[in-house]
Amino acid sequence: MKEYYDARAPEYDDVWLGRGRFAHRHDGGWFEEVTLLLGGIASLPAARTLDVACGTGFLTRHLHGDLTGLDHSRRMLDEARRKAPDATFVQGDALDLPFEDGEFDRLFTSFFYGHLEREDRDRFIGECRRVARELVFVDASRERAGVDAEHQQRVLGDGSRWSVYKRYFRAEELADELGGGDVLHAGRWFVMVRA
Repeated sequence: MKEYYDARAPEYDDVWLGRGRFAHRHDGGWFEEVTLLLGGIASLPAARTLDVACGTGFLTRHLHGDLTGLDHSRRMLDEARRKAPDATFVQGDALDLPFEDGEFDRLFTSFFYGHLEREDRDRFIGECRRVARELVFVDASRERAGVDAEHQQRVLGDGSRWSVYKRYFRAEELADELGGGDVLHAGRWFVMVRA
């Protein structure tokens, strides 16, 4: 997975911005829902926050407080440093977080949990709960997907092909998986829950 995201880093934000192969996202309410999601993230109270699998920092820059971003991909972190220059960034493994117990008030993660297969989910949630009291997860909504999970074939701008495991969520079901919590956003494209 690290190799895929290293290769994807320069074009990752094309998804958010509806550029290139994602230009079709100008239809279907994409930008309206992205705006709602960003507003929901920005409305979270300032906190010592760890953003796990922060990617390019597209969402990280909307969080308030003392921010640390973690990603396995050096190239993603290079992009994130440009977007959120006041945050601290660490290259590391999300399944073995290199932080002390209780080091953060909040752990935020977006579009990472949905890539984890069964054997890694419990391990990740355990690591999240070890380092932070509050969890905020953003992921892909089941509302627009025809399946609960799939292996997607993704093609990058350089023509390389990658197989990526992807789950889709109903907000209440994601909250239940995290042990209960609040639904902060349940839309056609995204869900956001706090546990």
